[in-house]
Amino acid sequence: MDPTRDFVKNIKRVVFKVGTAVVTRNDGRLAIGRVGAIFEQLEELNSQGYEIILVTSGAVGAGCQRLKYRRLLNSSFADLQKPQVELDGKACAAVGQNGLMAVYDSLFNQLNITSSQLLVTDNDFKNPEFRTQLSRTVNSLLALRSIPIFNENDAISTRKAPYEQDSTGIFWDNDSLAALLAIELKADLLVLLSDVEGLYSGPPCDPNSKLIYTYVKQKHQGVITFGDKSRVGRGGMTAKVKAAVSAADAGTPVVIASGYVSENIAKVLEGQRVGTLFHRDAHSWVTLNELSAREMAVAARECSTKLQSVSSEERSKILCGIAEALEENETVIKVENDADVAAAREAGYDESLISRLVLNHAKISTLAKSIRKIAEMEEPIGQILKKTELAEGLILEKTTCPLGVLLIIFESRPDALVQIASLAIRSGNGLLLKGGKEARCTNAMLHKVITAAIPETVGEKLIGLVTSKEDIPDLLKLDDVIDLVIPRGSNRLVSQIKSSTKIPVLGHSDGICHVYVDKSANIDMAKSIIVDSKLDYPAACNAMETLLVHQELSSSGSFQELLHELSQGGVTLYGGPRASSILNISEAKSFHHEYNSRACTVEIVDDVKSAVDHIRRHGSGHTECIVAEDVETAEYFLHQVDSAAVFHNASTRFCDGMRFGLGAEVGISTSKIHARGPVGVEGLLTTKWILRGNGHIVKGDEGVDYTHNNLVVLTEQ
Repeated sequence: MDPTRDFVKNIKRVVFKVGTAVVTRNDGRLAIGRVGAIFEQLEELNSQGYEIILVTSGAVGAGCQRLKYRRLLNSSFADLQKPQVELDGKACAAVGQNGLMAVYDSLFNQLNITSSQLLVTDNDFKNPEFRTQLSRTVNSLLALRSIPIFNENDAISTRKAPYEQDSTGIFWDNDSLAALLAIELKADLLVLLSDVEGLYSGPPCDPNSKLIYTYVKQKHQGVITFGDKSRVGRGGMTAKVKAAVSAADAGTPVVIASGYVSENIAKVLEGQRVGTLFHRDAHSWVTLNELSAREMAVAARECSTKLQSVSSEERSKILCGIAEALEENETVIKVENDADVAAAREAGYDESLISRLVLNHAKISTLAKSIRKIAEMEEPIGQILKKTELAEGLILEKTTCPLGVLLIIFESRPDALVQIASLAIRSGNGLLLKGGKEARCTNAMLHKVITAAIPETVGEKLIGLVTSKEDIPDLLKLDDVIDLVIPRGSNRLVSQIKSSTKIPVLGHSDGICHVYVDKSANIDMAKSIIVDSKLDYPAACNAMETLLVHQELSSSGSFQELLHELSQGGVTLYGGPRASSILNISEAKSFHHEYNSRACTVEIVDDVKSAVDHIRRHGSGHTECIVAEDVETAEYFLHQVDSAAVFHNASTRFCDGMRFGLGAEVGISTSKIHARGPVGVEGLLTTKWILRGNGHIVKGDEGVDYTHNNLVVLTEQ
């Protein structure tokens, strides 16, 4: 449930308004299937004890369609050749209302619901006695579980078209009628069903328009560009917004949502972030100058341009300032982190997640140290990778440059925020960060500390913190502003991101790391390596998840010694088909499983080739290790295993940006394009070609004497 919509838990009386565009098809006929689906949802709500009031449009359109058909049947061929007189709207309303209610009554009868019709006009509401009686009648109908259906009695209304030019009455269309009834009948919620998802920042057909989930009058009034009015009926989004603001100001929350989407009504009443919410307290929920997803990304890009223009020394100075700020603010950071950890424990999160969540003195000190190391790194921007003379006086250079704006989506590790921000600053990139909700307080404090250390000449908006997961779909659409997405988290998270965006995605989906112990291994060394790989930090993505053992060791005491070391460390062992039968342990449900805890899978393999084959079939391409004294066997493993990192006689835990000397990492990539393995500063850079000439032209290559000489690249001392 969206926290801004938790008020729906206490609602009972709801007014629903269905517009003409919802109840009719493009040809003007009733959309029976769509109306029926809406009525089924209303029937379910009615059975749950909600009091349902329906306001409907569509009578004029339905009557017009019916009368046109009748006129066609009764016309001669000669009549059809004459100019057709426009049908009287009042007559259309009278005919359409009768037919509309007949269909509604029939559909509700099928659902065992009694409906009732109430036709009103603007003049009726000028009579106080009418208002009193209206309330009594509706209350009686609702007590009988009947659904009152309201419509303006257009057939006898004294109001005349064009209605949009006469909005001085008590109500002026069915949207304003619905708002009036919601206030008059003391409804807890008004739902305006439309043919679009809600209110957009511009015309819905404009790809740059953004759906506004919560309307804040102080922020949005006067800045929204409306599209064309409804294809049918007299209203449109302008009328809906006016009615919604009126009702919300009077104390009745309003949601404008699509009547076309299946189960949308149920989603609204479940408090899901559907459509646009209007609430009189909305201004207190958001910061009026809060940036939209696009504004945040554009601001990050603008700040990154400023960052790239400052010297390497200045960027290093910014990083050193951040390191100092972390150390100086350690106490307040730990207070926020303690709150997150306590909330995680209370919520029953796994210990592996809580372990990643904790940010203690040791971690903060390590972060500060890694930031200073990044600050000391060689300038990464503008490095000449290759220099070529294409022709005399025509010199081509391939140079490094920032990617632009990065979107990093990570889960429970707040230290990742610091590492990523540091790498982005050193590489001259703008950054948008979305952390897991379990680290909300810690991330907010870290973001505050880091951005406060960024000078005004660059701008604190260089690093934006996304606080709601509902903003992620909007961010993933910004392929014209965001250059790379790096998800750090579960397989599910990475898969969802990859399937939801056109923006290039860099990351790994699983950390299923293997250690293979060959028959030639030094057993004492093997014990040390597997214990460190599994137990140094069981929740890490580079922790060992599968232990493969050569079959010749399985019948010796060496195998038992290896397993004993793991058991002593509290590791729960699961076996593959061969290991489980020999060791009498539970069989693993799948070899492709990341435990992130004190557990691992053990399996016996025939030889190194079988080990490599097993890794190819069940691995995730992250980090693998062979423990062996036989050099030929080790070299075979190192060259045949196709993973981002492959080690010989070394713990898998070494696969880390800091340990690789990168200072830190934004993640470990198992992709094969752009960057692979721990991704540091270099992985956040791309290249561009710089060509220097002296009036050179191609002109069909006439007279161009290509030399293509590779030139020596001189490095600055």
